[in-house]
Amino acid sequence: MIILTGPCVLEDRDTVFKIAEELKPLSEDKRVEFYFKASFDKANRTSLNSYRGPGLEDGLKIFQEVKEQFGYKLVTDIHESYQAKPVSEVVDILQIPAFLCRQTDLLVEAAKTSCKINIKKGQFLAADSMKHPVEKVLKTRGIDTMNYQTSKDNGVFLCERGNTFGYGALVVDMKNLIAMREYAPVIFDATHSAQVPSTGGTTGGNSAIVPSLAKAAAAVGVDGFFFETHFDPSLALSDGPNMLQIEDLYKTVDQIFAIKEALGYN
Repeated sequence: MIILTGPCVLEDRDTVFKIAEELKPLSEDKRVEFYFKASFDKANRTSLNSYRGPGLEDGLKIFQEVKEQFGYKLVTDIHESYQAKPVSEVVDILQIPAFLCRQTDLLVEAAKTSCKINIKKGQFLAADSMKHPVEKVLKTRGIDTMNYQTSKDNGVFLCERGNTFGYGALVVDMKNLIAMREYAPVIFDATHSAQVPSTGGTTGGNSAIVPSLAKAAAAVGVDGFFFETHFDPSLALSDGPNMLQIEDLYKTVDQIFAIKEALGYN
C-alpha cells in the first residue's frame, strides 16, 4: 500500500522534523510504501496573504535534510515547468496539482525526469478525462500503450480528491476510483476530499469525515492513500481544517488494512 503523508506545506524546520520523526513507525511498516509529503510553495492559496512556504531553493534544502536524516522517499507538488528538473534531483514523486492536471508543458517536463508522477484529478473533470494526462506522460516517455500495468511500470499514478458539487462543496464519487484504475494505479486523497473550498478568505474543511472517506475507498479498492497530517492541525499554516492529527492517521491506516484483509485485497 502506497502512503503519501506529511504536512501540507513546509513550515519552520523544527515543525517539519517533529512531524517527520512522528511518522517513523509508519515508514517502517513493512506493509507500506512510504513517502513523506509537503509543499515548498502553495501557489494556489485562496488569499494573497496566506503562507505559501519557503520557496524552491530553501524548500529543497529542507527536503534534502529530511532525506538524509530519515531516509524517506519524498513527494512534492510542482506548479511551473521549470521546477520539474531541480525538484526531481531531490524528490522521488512529482505531484501535479488538481488545478493543473491539463497543463501539457508541466506534464511533459515532469515526464522527462526519472521521478514517478502523481497526477491529481481536477475537481472539474470526469474520471474518463484523466486518460489524457496519463497519455501525455507516457508518450513523452516513449510509451504508446496506456493501461494500468504500463502506467504502473512507468511510475504514473492518478489521484482522486473529489469533484466540485454546487458552490463550496466537494463530493467523492467512488465510481471514479474504479474508472481511473483502467488507466493507472489510483491514490485516494482522503484529506483534500474533505475540503470546503474558499470559505471566505481561506479554504475550510471537515477532518472528522476523513477516516470514513478513507475506509470507503479501501472497500472499493485503491493502490494507495494521500493524507496530510500534523501533530496539531489547529497550528498548521495551510489546510489545517481537513488535516488528520498524527495519532488519528495511525488509527485510520490500521482500519484501512483491516478492511483490505477482510476483503482479501492484495
